[in-house]
Amino acid sequence: MNKFIRHLRIEFKRIFANDVLLAIFFGAPVLYGILFGYVYQQAKVVDLPIVIIDQDRSPTSDKIIDAFGDNEGLLVSDVRYTAGNLIDEMPTQQYAAVITLPSNFEADVFQKKHPEIRVDLNMANILNANTASNHIQAVLLTLNAGMEIEGLKKQGMHPAQAKASYESFKINVNKLYNSTGNYVTFMLPGLLGGIMQQIIFLAMALVFSRDFEDGYFGTLVKESKSSLYLIALKTTPFLIMLPLIWLVVALFFPYFNVDINIFNFPMFVLVVLLTFASIFIGMLFSIAIPSQLKATELLMVISTPAFILSGFTWPTMAIPDAITNIAQFIPLTQFLSGFRKIAFYDGDLASIKPELGMLFIIMAVSFIAMVILLQLKIRLHRKKGKQITE
Repeated sequence: MNKFIRHLRIEFKRIFANDVLLAIFFGAPVLYGILFGYVYQQAKVVDLPIVIIDQDRSPTSDKIIDAFGDNEGLLVSDVRYTAGNLIDEMPTQQYAAVITLPSNFEADVFQKKHPEIRVDLNMANILNANTASNHIQAVLLTLNAGMEIEGLKKQGMHPAQAKASYESFKINVNKLYNSTGNYVTFMLPGLLGGIMQQIIFLAMALVFSRDFEDGYFGTLVKESKSSLYLIALKTTPFLIMLPLIWLVVALFFPYFNVDINIFNFPMFVLVVLLTFASIFIGMLFSIAIPSQLKATELLMVISTPAFILSGFTWPTMAIPDAITNIAQFIPLTQFLSGFRKIAFYDGDLASIKPELGMLFIIMAVSFIAMVILLQLKIRLHRKKGKQITE
């Protein structure tokens, strides 16, 4: 035990001597957590710029323009009577939509000719386009219903009867699980989970590859020929520090008013398994590749697309099966799937059994491969040492 503690102190010294590792390990979760939290703090997209081309110039078109102005998601940047050079303006103004009210619009409405309002959406940014489209349709559908009811009332129909004749059935949409459509609630968990996997990968990529490069591995082998001893020695410092980092990451959720349930036992189990799975994968690469740079680069190849492949934003049903099957072996994929079940649906351990099982498989395969490979390297190193001595 005294030997282990002595070696552990050396490990901490070596870790804290690496300024880049410290900056990434401690700084990245805090910096990116604050950055992403404030990026999405507004929670929803508002004031999307639109242009209205009013070719009718009537009281009805004025009413429509006012309705668009009252919508919080839209900002009427300009009202004009002709299109002008809209194409030339797009690179600088980047309007979300252009709405054209045709000439004789009011007259055609009164004569039941069903005139058409043209909406041109800027699809360069799909999020903005979809948001603008939803707001525009909401405004126009409301106005359309109102005009139809007013027309029936002018024909002498009772107001209640006019409304009933237009509204054949009612629609009640109840939004569940992030009912406000808060973008912080949607994005922050996935981004922070991806960051945590990445920093663990980066930290563990250095633990053995650095020792191979500077010769410290030989010193360790002289002290112990057990791969399990060396793995425990290299893992312990990070198991001491990572709970603190996870706590800081968890506190971002109440800080940014993300109303989800994360402080519970199933989430604790999920976080622990993600941590160990990421540690074992990172350490395996560190043992297999005796170069800090190459080990780090290869782990980044896995980590960089992990968030996209996880299915957290783009549904897995829309991803080719071959890619989805590969993504199942990335710890983040299982973590985010389980996270959503627990945080949003109040799931228990039984509900995340598939994710936990897959994380156990990733851990077991990585750990066994790591132990075997490290034991081989220890044996080869000791064999070389004996040959040199002889």
